[in-house]
Amino acid sequence: MQSDDSDLIKLREIVFTELHPGPEQAHSAAGLLEGIDGIIEVHAETHLQLKVRYHVLKISLEHIETALVDCGFHLSSKLIYKIARALYYYTEEIERANNGCSEEDHNSTLKIFINRYEHRNHGCSDTRPEHWRKYL
Repeated sequence: MQSDDSDLIKLREIVFTELHPGPEQAHSAAGLLEGIDGIIEVHAETHLQLKVRYHVLKISLEHIETALVDCGFHLSSKLIYKIARALYYYTEEIERANNGCSEEDHNSTLKIFINRYEHRNHGCSDTRPEHWRKYL
């Protein structure tokens, strides 16, 4: 049984904790998630609340939140958010499995790390022209 495509579009809320050096976590996370395959819309409601619309067969909430945590963001650990997060992870995993998605299909999380690396001031980029790089 094939479900309607509108059932595969999810709108979720990601809430961050206040105890973080970056006060605008939601805005920073929105900048990282823009342009990722599967994410349709992302915007910060407040400085701690992020709304994400995505296609569940391309990316799941678990993949998004895991990538954000790996990038240094701190998700809210209040009980209500933990329960909702676990329920969403479970239902999306089942929905993806029923539609034939495997666990190896989460290529989009790699793009989140690439976006993070490109926008980060890390000092690893060489500003010299290509022909000068072989000279020390």
